[in-house]
Amino acid sequence: MTLAGDTTVLNKTPRSAIQRRPIVASIAEVVRGSPNAFGHLWVCWTDTLNSRSNDSMEWRKQWEVDKLSEWDPPEMLDKHLPHGLSGFDKDGAPVIVVYFDALDLYGILHVFSRREMIKITIKHLEKYLKLCWEQMQKHGPPAGQVVVIFDMQGFNLRQYLWRPAGEVVITLLQMYEANYPEILKICYIINAPKVFAFAFSVAKKFMNEYTLSKIQIYKAEPAKWQVAIFSNVEKDQVPAYLGGTLKDPDGNPKLGTKIHLGGKVPKEMYVNNVEKDKQNDFTTVTIRKGGKLELNMDASEMGCLLSWEFRTEDHDIKFGIIKIETNGSKKEVIPVRRVAAHQLDEIGILTCEVPATYSVVFDNSYSLLRNKKIHYSVRVLPPSESQEITPAS
Repeated sequence: MTLAGDTTVLNKTPRSAIQRRPIVASIAEVVRGSPNAFGHLWVCWTDTLNSRSNDSMEWRKQWEVDKLSEWDPPEMLDKHLPHGLSGFDKDGAPVIVVYFDALDLYGILHVFSRREMIKITIKHLEKYLKLCWEQMQKHGPPAGQVVVIFDMQGFNLRQYLWRPAGEVVITLLQMYEANYPEILKICYIINAPKVFAFAFSVAKKFMNEYTLSKIQIYKAEPAKWQVAIFSNVEKDQVPAYLGGTLKDPDGNPKLGTKIHLGGKVPKEMYVNNVEKDKQNDFTTVTIRKGGKLELNMDASEMGCLLSWEFRTEDHDIKFGIIKIETNGSKKEVIPVRRVAAHQLDEIGILTCEVPATYSVVFDNSYSLLRNKKIHYSVRVLPPSESQEITPAS
C-alpha cells in the first residue's frame, strides 16, 4: 500500500460487500417493533453474514457482555482512550471521532491489564451498537451504522512495534470482525502519514472485504478530506479542529467535553503488567565491561523489515546498525551511539535492502567498570502484502 496521489481510497469494492449492503434494511424489518430486538440485533448480523451466531453467543458469555453495562472501568483507562460521539450524519447515523495519535497504548498496557483493555473496548462497542439501534428506530436503516473519523495526525508507528501493543491491536481487530460486522457505515482515515501505509498493510490482513470496502484514506490535505466528510455530515456535527463548527464552552476546538482526548499515561503509574510476556519473547545477556554484542541478521527477501526492541538494567549502552554488502563493504545505517535504554525501551524498524547482512550492535566498549545486562528482541520480518490505493475520482 502506498499513499501516492492526492485523495486516496481503497481500490476494493468486492461483490460480496455490495451484496451485503441491504442486510441492515432487512434486519430492521425483522426486529422493528420488538421490545427485545436490540439484544438480538448482533445475532441477526452474524447469522446473516457469516453463520457464526453460535460462536458469538459463546464469546458473549465468556466476556459477560450483557453485564458490561454495569461494569465501571478504571477512570484513568477510560480517560486515556481518545474517542467520542460528536454528532450524527445526514441520515442520523452516529459520528464517532478518534484522535488516534493521542492513544498511548504503551502506557496503558503498563498500567492496565490486556483483559481490561478488551473489556472496555467491548463496552464502548456495545454502547455504540445500542445507539445505532435507537437511531435506526427513529430514522430508518441508514441511521443504523456508525461513521468513524480517525485523525492520524502525528501517528507514530513506534509503540505498535512493541509486541504487547501489536498483539492487543490484532486481538481487537479480530474481535471486531467476528462479533460486530455491519456496524461500520463509513470510515474516514485522515491526515495519514507515509508510515501509516506499513501499519495498515498489516492491519488489513485481519479485516474482511466488507470492512475494507468502507474505508477511505486521506493524506494531510484538509481541503480534500473535508469535502468527503461534509458531503455526508453537517459541519455542526463535527469538531472545529476537523473543520466543523463544534467547540467546547472554553473554545477548545477538539471538543473535549464530548470526546475523550487521551494523552500520555503518567510514568509514575506504570506497573509490571507486561514483564511476564516480555520474558517469554526476549533474550537476556550480560555484555562484559569493554565488550560488545553483534547480531548478524540476513535480509534475503525484497521488502523485509528489521525490527528491534531492547532495554537495559540500570545503565545506558551504545546501539547501532551496520549494513554489510555482499562484497564486504560496511555502512552505518543507524549510527552507533549511547541510548538510555534503562529509562525507556528502545523500539524501531528498518526497511532492508537486499541482499545484505545487517549487524545489530550493542556496544559496551566505552565502559571499563560496568557489565551491562540487556533484554532484547531482534527479528527480520517477512514482506507485508501491499494494498493498492488509487486517487479518488
